[in-house]
Amino acid sequence: MPTVTVTRHVHFNAAHRLHNAMLSPERNRQVFGLCNNPNYHGHNYELEISVAGAIDPVTGYVADLGEVKRIAEAIVVSALDHKNLNLDVPAFAELNPTAENVVVVIWRMLEGKLPGRLVKLVLWETPRNSVEYRGE
Repeated sequence: MPTVTVTRHVHFNAAHRLHNAMLSPERNRQVFGLCNNPNYHGHNYELEISVAGAIDPVTGYVADLGEVKRIAEAIVVSALDHKNLNLDVPAFAELNPTAENVVVVIWRMLEGKLPGRLVKLVLWETPRNSVEYRGE
């Protein structure tokens, strides 16, 4: 059977502050700009979850995307939605919650838990900014 990749989108809202304690306040403002706001700021994140595999001859599916959605909501959305990433999510206690770091943390949350083989995540922080991770 051919290998096909299928993708499901999920959504969550979260606040964060980009800040590195090793940098001076001035340098943090230079590097992170408005994203260094001490009172945090928020995003409406869109996450694309892509899994690959052979097409099942009985169902015609690579993976049931309803199941991908259910798992993603139970694992990712429940942990991140309406949270302050810096304060409420243990993974970011010492890790700057940049989009790059967030997508890697999400990968680790989902890896091995989805039907099919997780091959790619795309995290949209804004309609114009996204990051992509393939587990490398």
